[in-house]
Amino acid sequence: MPLYSMSPLLKAAEEHGAAVGAFSVSNLEMIRGVLRAAEETETPVILQIAEVRLPHAPLSLIGPVMLAAARQAKVPVAVHLDHGTTFQCIQQALDLGFTSVMFDGSALSMEENMLATRQVIELARPRGATVEAEIGVIGKTESGEDRTAVCASPEESLRFLKETQVDALAVAIGNAHGVYVGAPQLRFDILEAIRRESKAPLVLHGGTGISDEDFRRCVKNGIRKINIATATHIAAFEAAREARNYYDMSDRMEEAAYQVAKRHIGVFGTFAL
Repeated sequence: MPLYSMSPLLKAAEEHGAAVGAFSVSNLEMIRGVLRAAEETETPVILQIAEVRLPHAPLSLIGPVMLAAARQAKVPVAVHLDHGTTFQCIQQALDLGFTSVMFDGSALSMEENMLATRQVIELARPRGATVEAEIGVIGKTESGEDRTAVCASPEESLRFLKETQVDALAVAIGNAHGVYVGAPQLRFDILEAIRRESKAPLVLHGGTGISDEDFRRCVKNGIRKINIATATHIAAFEAAREARNYYDMSDRMEEAAYQVAKRHIGVFGTFAL
């Protein structure tokens, strides 16, 4: 099946009242497990990897594997660079053929974030790739470093969407990367306020540890892409610890990724293009 950009997946999710699962992968076993779950549920997915993870899985190596696996999948798959912070990395992902990139300008001022996002869009659009951006500050960084969460305001989010015309926007609503300490308290009022004024696809980062009920409420209020990373990596690690040999480890890691992806796809909603 041909590679898909993220936009048609988000559009189909909107039409079906669902969200696309975006699963972070670090090796072949995770890729195979996620795609097996997608094919079994007959639901599109997004394979992604964050820039901060590339020292362990260089983009020049894992990127072609992700792309090849996506092309062989029996369901539509987008291949996405998550939390790209440098133009160099984003350009490399686009050159490899990634169909979607995220620019993370959450450490910048609003004006700087919008300017850089527009520059990334100029890089991506001629290639048919979609662009995700982020507003507000999501608790913890992708690498697990603590940082103070700052929720996005509806007014700034709507301005960002209007002035950048970005394809999808990750909004900080009290969510955090990594493992939550206590139950997350999500600001559904922010989602509701944005949803009243815009049907633009919104993205939820830090999906691991959020309840199924809260996931469904997020989807109801315009979240069309949900990121899952920590849950898959924890499950794969625990599975590997029980292995008897290398091949058993490989099988167990794939099965762990499959189970995590299948469960979340069921919560986010199954759908077809």
